[in-house]
Amino acid sequence: MVTIGGVSRTLPTVRTGNLGRVPLVEFVGDSEFTNAVAQEMLRLIPDGSEVLLTVVTNALPLTHEISDRSGLPYVCVRKKRRTYMQDPLIQDVPSMTLGVSETLWLDGPHAARLKGKRVAIVQDVIASGGTAQALTRFVERAGGSVSGYLAAFRQGETTLPVQYLQELPRSL
Repeated sequence: MVTIGGVSRTLPTVRTGNLGRVPLVEFVGDSEFTNAVAQEMLRLIPDGSEVLLTVVTNALPLTHEISDRSGLPYVCVRKKRRTYMQDPLIQDVPSMTLGVSETLWLDGPHAARLKGKRVAIVQDVIASGGTAQALTRFVERAGGSVSGYLAAFRQGETTLPVQYLQELPRSL
């Protein structure tokens, strides 16, 4: 069970690759929990941040709520190319927590919103840091700089200097 901002959730567990069972955090469809976590994460936003960057799907409602409360705009990276994308930036993520390698896509006009900006990378859960490193490459390729990393939960070890609310067990 996790409790953030007075809201508690019992997290279901899912089987993943070689990790065994891990707790599953879901923000999609849970406005009460998402809002409570977003409110608590405001204090984690690095000073001087001008834009938030996240990846679909689970971190998107969380980032939207953080954006709404902080007044900072956000940009979202996708996991599939969309037909409307113009000159997208493409970045491979070699290993995701749940054992799935992916290619991430950032629409060209969205990438332009990062140019010259200090960008805070927002995630729901950070484990190894592979996705955060891919998001960092997007920021750098777009001409921005990373102001810091924030996540609702950390699960395992990463070399990145992540600000987070709570630690989750690596496996159960």
